[in-house]
Amino acid sequence: MDNFTYYAPTLFEFGRGSEEKTGMLTFLTGSRRIMLVYGQKYVKTNGLLDRLRMSLEAIGIEVVELGGVQPNPVDTLVYKGIELGRNRNIDGLVAVGGGSVIDTAKAIAAGIPYKGDFWDFFCGKAIVKEALPVGVVLTVPGAGSEGSGNAVITRSDDLRKLSLRTDSILRPRFAVLDPELTFTLTAWQTACGIVDMMSHIMERYFSTTRGVEVTDRLAEGLLMALVDVAPKALADPTDYNARANIEWASTLAHNGLVGCGRVEDWTSHALEHELSAAYGVTHGAGLAVVFPAWMAFMAHHKPSKVAQLGRRVFGVDAPDDRTAAIEAVAQLRAFFSAVLRMPLTLKALGVQDPDIDMLVQKLHENKGEEIGSYYRLTPRDTHQIYELMLDESQRAALHEKERGEAAQTA
Repeated sequence: MDNFTYYAPTLFEFGRGSEEKTGMLTFLTGSRRIMLVYGQKYVKTNGLLDRLRMSLEAIGIEVVELGGVQPNPVDTLVYKGIELGRNRNIDGLVAVGGGSVIDTAKAIAAGIPYKGDFWDFFCGKAIVKEALPVGVVLTVPGAGSEGSGNAVITRSDDLRKLSLRTDSILRPRFAVLDPELTFTLTAWQTACGIVDMMSHIMERYFSTTRGVEVTDRLAEGLLMALVDVAPKALADPTDYNARANIEWASTLAHNGLVGCGRVEDWTSHALEHELSAAYGVTHGAGLAVVFPAWMAFMAHHKPSKVAQLGRRVFGVDAPDDRTAAIEAVAQLRAFFSAVLRMPLTLKALGVQDPDIDMLVQKLHENKGEEIGSYYRLTPRDTHQIYELMLDESQRAALHEKERGEAAQTA
C-alpha cells in the first residue's frame, strides 16, 4: 500500500426532509449572499427551489439564481456565472442538481476570485488556490461530485472536455442527500447514474498497487451492493432503502475512499470524455459502452485484476485469470444490458458513424502519447479499444474503409 493523505471535510446531511436544513448549513459556511445554481425548470415546477429559497432567506441569506445548466456542462454558463457573481458580490454557491450542476458551481467558485481565465485551471496553466464555498442539494446521484474536489467542463469552441482535480479546496462544504428527491428520476437517469458510480469505483480498483486488500474489499462491497439494489430501485422508483443505498454509494464511490493507498487509472473516463464531447452522449451511458470494451482489452493484455473482480463481485469460478476475466466482462455486460437497459455499442448509444481516428487523436492530444496506469496504452491500443465498442455492421464498415485506404496507398 502506498502512502496517502485522506481529507474529506464535506458535511453530509442525509435523509428525509434534509433539504430543510440548507439555510442553516449555508449560514455555517459564512456565506450571506449566495448563487443558487440549477439545471432545468424541474426544480422550479416541483417546488424544491421555492423551499430552498425560503430556507435560505429565512436565515438572512440573499439569493441570486443561475439556471440552465445542461448535461455535459460547457464553459459559456461558467463565464456567465462568474460575471454575475462578481457583479452581485456573491460569497458562496449552492448547487441544486447532479454532477453537471455541481461541476458548474465549482468552476464558478474557483473563477470568481481568480484574475485570469478559469479555463487555466482545467488545462493545467494554473492551480486553484482559493474558491468560494460550495454547498450541494443532490437530486441526481451518480457523478459523486457532491463529495469530491473534482469537476469536468467542456470548452465549447473546440469541444475539449477536461477534468480538474483538487484535494480539498473545491470539495463542497456540505451536501444534502434526501433519497426522496430522487423518486421522480426516470429509469434511464437512474441507470446512467449507477453506471457512473460503478465506473468511479472501478477506475480506482484497477490498479497495480499491491497490498490494498482493505480498499479492494471496500470497492468490491460497493459494487456488490449496487448490483443488488439497482433492480429494486428500477422496479419501484419509490423504494426508499434502495434509493438511499444508491445515493450513499454515489458519494462513497467518488470521495476518494476507495482510492486510498493506490495509484488510480481513469483511462475509461478519458475515453468516454472524448465520446461525449464529440457526440453529446450521456456520460453514464457512454461509460456503459466504454468500460466493458476497456476490460475486454485488458482480459487479453493484463487480466489479473479483471479476473479478481469477476470472482469476488460476480461469482466467476474459472481457474485461470484470462478465462475468468473474459467471463467478468460478460457478466458486467449482462448487468448493464439486462438489468440497467444500457447500450453496449456505439451504434446503440446513437453514434452511427464514429470517427475513431479523430477520437484517438484528441484523446492523446489531451492526455499524452501514452495513457493509463493499470496498463500503458498507445494510440494503437486506444484505437483497438474504440473498435471493441462497434457493432458488427460498424466493424465491417471500418474494415472495408481500411482495406480501401490500404489499396489506395499501394
